[in-house]
Amino acid sequence: MAPQMMEAAPYAVLRGLVPAPHQLLDWAACCEAIGALRALDTTPQDPVHHAEGNVGTHTRWVLECLREDAYFQQAASDRQWVMFMAALLHDIAKPATTVVDEATGRIRQPGHSSRGAVDARVLLWVAGCPWALREAVCRLIAVHQQPFFVWHSHQGVAPEYVVRKLSWGVCWAELLALVRADMRGRICQDQQRHLDDLQLLEELVREEGAWERPRPFADAHTALRYFRGTNLYPMEPLYASPGSTVTVMCGLPAAGKNHWVARHRPHWAVVSFDDVREALGLAHGDNEGQVAHHAQEQARALLRARQPFVWNATHLSQSMRDKTLDLLYAYDAQVEIVHLEQPLPELLRRNHRRDTTLTNAALLRMLHRWEAPWPTEAHRVVYEGGNTAPAGNRVR
Repeated sequence: MAPQMMEAAPYAVLRGLVPAPHQLLDWAACCEAIGALRALDTTPQDPVHHAEGNVGTHTRWVLECLREDAYFQQAASDRQWVMFMAALLHDIAKPATTVVDEATGRIRQPGHSSRGAVDARVLLWVAGCPWALREAVCRLIAVHQQPFFVWHSHQGVAPEYVVRKLSWGVCWAELLALVRADMRGRICQDQQRHLDDLQLLEELVREEGAWERPRPFADAHTALRYFRGTNLYPMEPLYASPGSTVTVMCGLPAAGKNHWVARHRPHWAVVSFDDVREALGLAHGDNEGQVAHHAQEQARALLRARQPFVWNATHLSQSMRDKTLDLLYAYDAQVEIVHLEQPLPELLRRNHRRDTTLTNAALLRMLHRWEAPWPTEAHRVVYEGGNTAPAGNRVR
């Protein structure tokens, strides 16, 4: 089975994995519910950063440290479950990403955070986890390494920028509880330095007013431009130049994007990769560069005319969306992302019945690219369908 199709017990079973306050962690039950966890006990780690041993040992230590954390202990049950599952799955991709340097013997697991978030998303999606809780878990996994480098950025990113941007996607109080446990649940020489850095980071988060909520901005446009690199003061509104209003569709094939557009944007122009493929006589996956070029030229014409339109494509990964969003923002567009999804059986049923060159097997292979959009990507982000209720930019 491909890593992106890791399976888990139903959501109701996963809810029961969090031990009561005076109970011991049942690692065997965790492995029974999520079979991929078994591989952690045979996955090595670099002893410089993880002298405690394999990934399974580290994960169990992290879970115990999390349960001792004061913030975790006072949190509501849903939020405890989010933090617990993030800790349980935070290194789930290390077995698949482990690289051993032949010359030095050093062990690395590059990209395990981002891949782990994708694996966790699919795992929890198949298990039937409610969307808001699922995405809260996945976002924590995706960024769980970032707090360790806030004060030592190799790219020169200001700590305030990291705090402000992440606050729009995760709860900083939960993220810090997770990363404190991640650092305490290991043996390494610089452990205390990292814990001291995290304490300073908590003070900055609180000063920014971002402890359990997004850092306030004057408006959505000001926030978006700040997150995209404009140097500005968050509470001073930035003038928005006139441009097109664009709805960017996002979601797996057969999630209902065409139906949503017909219902909610019936009179808007539509830029569609599927329509371009049909016009060019291409099957799904054939000459995608030509398809993208034609779609972008259609979009540019609409953007120059400042007309409203829908960009209808899967836009599954961050990199795929970035190509579209970079073009739209270059023309001062006001952008709304609409992310749609359906439960897996319904998705496969729909795809099998529709007239398409995309097989169900090919659809499943797309899951390794599924990165749900963050609120910082557009002026407005909406999530609908399946286990979701229509929601705005936050996951809690």
